[in-house]
Amino acid sequence: MQKYSITRRDFLRNSAAAGVATALQPKIHSLAGPVAIASQNGFAAVARAVEEINAGADALDAVIAGVNLVEEDPNDITVGYGGLPNADGVVELDSAVMHGPTGRAGAVASLQGIKYPSRVAKYVLERTDHVLLVGEGAQKFARMHGFSIENLLTEEARETWVRWRETLSNRDDYLPPHGPDDADLGETFHRGPDHWGTIHCSAIDLRGNISSVTTTSGLPFKIPGRVGDSPIIGAGLYCDNEVGAAGSTGRGEANLENCCSFLIIERMRVGDSPQDACLYACERIAQNTHLARLQNETGEPAFNVSFYALNKAGDVGGARIRGQAEMVVADRSGARYIEMAHLFP
Repeated sequence: MQKYSITRRDFLRNSAAAGVATALQPKIHSLAGPVAIASQNGFAAVARAVEEINAGADALDAVIAGVNLVEEDPNDITVGYGGLPNADGVVELDSAVMHGPTGRAGAVASLQGIKYPSRVAKYVLERTDHVLLVGEGAQKFARMHGFSIENLLTEEARETWVRWRETLSNRDDYLPPHGPDDADLGETFHRGPDHWGTIHCSAIDLRGNISSVTTTSGLPFKIPGRVGDSPIIGAGLYCDNEVGAAGSTGRGEANLENCCSFLIIERMRVGDSPQDACLYACERIAQNTHLARLQNETGEPAFNVSFYALNKAGDVGGARIRGQAEMVVADRSGARYIEMAHLFP
């Protein structure tokens, strides 16, 4: 698998550079699968997904089985059990699924006490006429379908939350009145460009069908009730069985304001490779980041969003706004990391 690195902001406007990117695009030609992709924390997830597909599973069941490994892992502090809590010390989970063959989707947001929100999202898809359930209603729905309520706050996550509370001052997600040119808002809480988690996983099964899942515990210490991009169809993920699938991790607010997973699918529909489509989405966010408090000293986004995509032919790729990183892919050759493209160093 050849690796590559893209750093030029005007990449997508430069046809020569675009040609280079296409040449470097990692390809896995497998019209009927199995192919699975995920964010960097999904190595075990893609391996499990391909294992399930090889045993005959539908792509949606396979990717959910894959991310369940992360949802139940207390060592991943950004997903499921062990995820860092909101500002009140309560773990709130978001997840969405999308099934390519039927074009249906299901999602839950601000879900408390349920270790596997991706499974609940699948029940929303299969057992309701809705797409998104939130908060107490989502929990009641999960209990109706046999899910048990658990304490998802591990001792490690609790201690991290306590340290945050003890040193809070005014560093949180609440903002004073401000305008687009106000960069200094006092000691607002700054997570840094990579202090975001989440796992996304998409796959193609043996019948050539495509499905996706994204699941997360969201921003650590968020305002209670905050919903990011992960459970929003078209933002945290999107899947079209005739085109491909895409999903994201990173600053959800930026992705929500640009609906980038849907954008990636539409770029692939008109011929972009998965990598180029993901770079296009990164560029769209960069172009639409106008608030001074969200920019660095050179006017670039001071945060990160990463995108992961595959197309119907089994070609895969990803891109992020800044910095080098890897995603994971699995197929008949096993699971491995591949380098993602990026706009800025």
